[in-house]
Amino acid sequence: MTAGRFSPGSRCVGGLGAAAVLALLAGCEVGPDYHRPAVPTPPAFAENGPWQAAAPKDMLPKANWWKIFADDDLDRLETTATAANPTVQAALARVDEARAVARVSLASLLPSFAVNTVGSRTGYSANRELPPGASQVGYTTNSLDLPLDLSYQLDVFGQVRRGYEAAQALAQAQAAAYQTVVLSLQAEVAQDYYTLRAERSEKQTLDRTVDGRRRELDLVTKRQTAGASDHLDVYRAEVELGDAQSAALAVDQRIAELRHALALLSGAAPENFAAPAAPLVGEPPAIPLGLPSDLLERRPDVAQAERTMAAVNAEVGVAKGAFFPEVGLNAFAGFNSTAFNSLFGRNSKEWSIAPFVSVPVFQGGRNLANYERAQAAYTEAAANYRGQVLVAFRDVDDSISDLRYLSDQAAVLGASVTASHHAEDLSLLRYKQGVADYFEVIDAERTSLDNEVQFAQIQAQRFVGTIQLVKALGGGW
Repeated sequence: MTAGRFSPGSRCVGGLGAAAVLALLAGCEVGPDYHRPAVPTPPAFAENGPWQAAAPKDMLPKANWWKIFADDDLDRLETTATAANPTVQAALARVDEARAVARVSLASLLPSFAVNTVGSRTGYSANRELPPGASQVGYTTNSLDLPLDLSYQLDVFGQVRRGYEAAQALAQAQAAAYQTVVLSLQAEVAQDYYTLRAERSEKQTLDRTVDGRRRELDLVTKRQTAGASDHLDVYRAEVELGDAQSAALAVDQRIAELRHALALLSGAAPENFAAPAAPLVGEPPAIPLGLPSDLLERRPDVAQAERTMAAVNAEVGVAKGAFFPEVGLNAFAGFNSTAFNSLFGRNSKEWSIAPFVSVPVFQGGRNLANYERAQAAYTEAAANYRGQVLVAFRDVDDSISDLRYLSDQAAVLGASVTASHHAEDLSLLRYKQGVADYFEVIDAERTSLDNEVQFAQIQAQRFVGTIQLVKALGGGW
């Protein structure tokens, strides 16, 4: 749908000759009707990778997508964060605000009534200006007025309805924005959680390394005392122990930062927040992908862009309606008297009815400029929508690619960890037997530790990549 240039005709037919014609025109709406534009979608994602087919869909998690990880600690964190995070609460308030604005716009379709009671006592001067021949007399009088005022703008050309349509679409866009905030929060909680567990796995490895190097330092010291080793080996063993202890402290620092981050996401102070302590084990779950076209329904950011486009389309109709006459009715009925005891008497009744038609004759080009602005805004919103769809496809393909390469890396590193452990054990045995020097032991231990740390980091990246894929897919199936 493309908003066309202004022309006097729309879905309504012309003329404002009489009340009967106005009645026929009631219900017309100027401006283009909204139809979501077709966006080309590929039949499949570009990347191949480890995923699961998306059928059947009815048994898979919907809103609580993280339950596919089957992790009770993650479940508790996600539930707490979704309920208590201040950013999510602010986003929800924005949804309520947008819905209230839509109700305000809806109220413009209905007549407004008001009771404007006025009571006054007025003294008139005897020296006031009077018509020739009138007597110069001063006097005091009371006035009591109790009218019911009616004001109603007839939405003949649908301008008000287009405004309500725009407000409704903006409220829906704000609801989609809220879902984007919630999804981003839940993904961040899950990523920090699994990163924290990976850090605890690395800390576990480093604690074992520190214990082992203490034993080696004791062994090297005893061998030096017995004359089987020299002081250089002792110094090397002390350096290796210090390096392992320093690395363990650095991991403790990262664990503390992640714990603080999870506390903030959960809407809690770090002092009162207890983070789970289990190290990371196991494999991330397989994620059902579905078809690329499903992203247009699942991604809340895509939905937000589409609803924004619908709102801007309706605003084109509002701008176009400014070229047409405004038809309305002002009326009142009530009572007026100089004394309260006669206010509600038959002779105190009064009323007025005043239909009006306001025709825009000359606005200095304001209406045309505003209409062209609305058309340009629609073109911008449509381009943003198409761009957001392309971003969604790219996000999914990036995540699939990352998971595929990370899975291959994990397989290679897993084999390297096993081989480096054997090499570490063998080099220490050779050193004890006097066949190898301590350099060989240090080299084997460093290689083994590096491989273990890299493997833990790759596993963390695989879990994080899986979460990013879920987010790229829109958080549900």
